Formats: sequence, C-alpha cells, structure tokens
Amino acid sequence: MKKVLAALLCVALLTGCTGKRGEIDRAMGLRAKLLGSLGYSFDAAVTADYGDKLYSFAMSCTGDNDGNVSFTVTEPETIAGITGSVSAGGGKLTFDDTALSFELLADGQVTPVSGPWILVKTLLGGYLTDCVVEEELLHLEIDDSYEEDALHLDIWLDGEDLPVRAEISYDGRRIVTMEVTNFIIQ
Repeated sequence: MKKVLAALLCVALLTGCTGKRGEIDRAMGLRAKLLGSLGYSFDAAVTADYGDKLYSFAMSCTGDNDGNVSFTVTEPETIAGITGSVSAGGGKLTFDDTALSFELLADGQVTPVSGPWILVKTLLGGYLTDCVVEEELLHLEIDDSYEEDALHLDIWLDGEDLPVRAEISYDGRRIVTMEVTNFIIQ
C-alpha cells in the first residue's frame, strides 16, 4: 500500500511540475521576445488608488528593449496630449497649458504615469515568484526586486502571451491597475 501511495504522489508531483514548467517557459518567452525586439507599443488605461480617491486616465506607450518608455496621455480630454518619458534614470513631462500633478505612492517610489514603465521594467528583469493559468489567461506574480520594499506585480497574459492587465502592489495594497490593449512587439 505504501508503494502505491508513494508512486501516486510522485506522479502527482511530476505532473504538477511539468505544467508549471510550461507556464514558466511562456513567461520567460515573453521576456526573451522583449529583450530581442526593436521595441514595443501598447495602450494602457491606468487607475491609481490612493485609498481615499481614485485617478483614471489612458495613455499610448512606446518603448525599447532597454526599458525606456515614452507616452502620450489620450484620456480624459482635459489632459490629453501631455507627453512624457520614463527610464531608470528618471522621467520627463512635456505639456502646454496643463500639467499632471499626482502624489507619489509606495513611499515615493511610484507616480501613476510611471505604471507602464514599471510593467515593462518588471517584465524585462523582475523576479518571477509564481505563475498559474486562470480562465485562459496566464497570471504572473513578479517582484521588481529582492529588496524589502519591492513592488509586487500581478500581470495577466493572453493566449498569445502578451500583457492584458497588470496590478502594482506595495506593502500588500494594490496602488495601480492597468488594462493593457494593442500590445505589439516589433
């Protein structure tokens, strides 16, 4: 009886590992595509959660495989046309008569317009902590560093292994949500 139980346990463990390996391969495949690309583009509907208030806006983003992201705000109309860029070295906003002013989140680590850059930076070099298939989407859990104040990202990939949703959390609280569309790797 013990031998049968041990054999069933081994089969269950090996089957689970095989499935998880395929999911990890999909996640690492996206990283390899991004690193080997000339760049990428995507649209992001961003919601920043300050606990007592929410801010929502949409952006059109482009970037390179070094993790630099440029964006143009597309909605709402009152701030449409504001452009900017974010890289590891900092960021820049350009505007005519209207400026974006968001309070910093995550103890000063995150501004809502940096959400797409954090998404890409984490896909390119974050630490994959888990991945599982949920309703036809691959759900990745990735930390942006090994530091105690790491940002935690939940990223969902579609059947083509492209991001469709991301959530940035800090200290156990979701602070930024992004609905991602039109993700194209060049």
